[in-house]
Amino acid sequence: MQSWAERFPELYAPGYWAWGELDVQFGTEQPPDELISNVHVVARSEGGVVVCRNDLGWRFLPGGTREPDEPILQTARRELLEEAGATLLSDPIWLGAHRADHRRPEPYRPHLPHPVSYWATVVADVAVDAEPGNPEDGEQVVEVLVLPPDEAVTYLAAHPDGVMAETLRLAQAMGLV
Repeated sequence: MQSWAERFPELYAPGYWAWGELDVQFGTEQPPDELISNVHVVARSEGGVVVCRNDLGWRFLPGGTREPDEPILQTARRELLEEAGATLLSDPIWLGAHRADHRRPEPYRPHLPHPVSYWATVVADVAVDAEPGNPEDGEQVVEVLVLPPDEAVTYLAAHPDGVMAETLRLAQAMGLV
């Protein structure tokens, strides 16, 4: 039987995210909590998956950066509300994380791990029951959709880096969506 890395070579291949000056590598092992800087959620709702688009045209799964001393669960809750107007209904299930090796000499925010951090992805049930919070210091979400999983993959794949589409495909293959 093939490993996840063999089944999803694009997701597991080493990469570079130019916008953040990050060398990245995906894996399913859970890193130490203190090294997780970001959390994204494969948010299951009404038989579909929640996807978002911001005013810059980026398409993504809801999630974002951890605040100082914020537990991962709270990061997931806060980011779901801010980006998707969604309420967390279940405990998150670990999916995987991108290890990020930062090329910049300083962390993005002083409280974040540096020079190595992890961008975690979890799966959870949610209810989309409000508009995105769109805090002034955050990205401005202009579209929140609940799409059948295959349509959500297509929607996310329209974004040039495509990493979230591959992450969702992995969640499907693992039977989590």
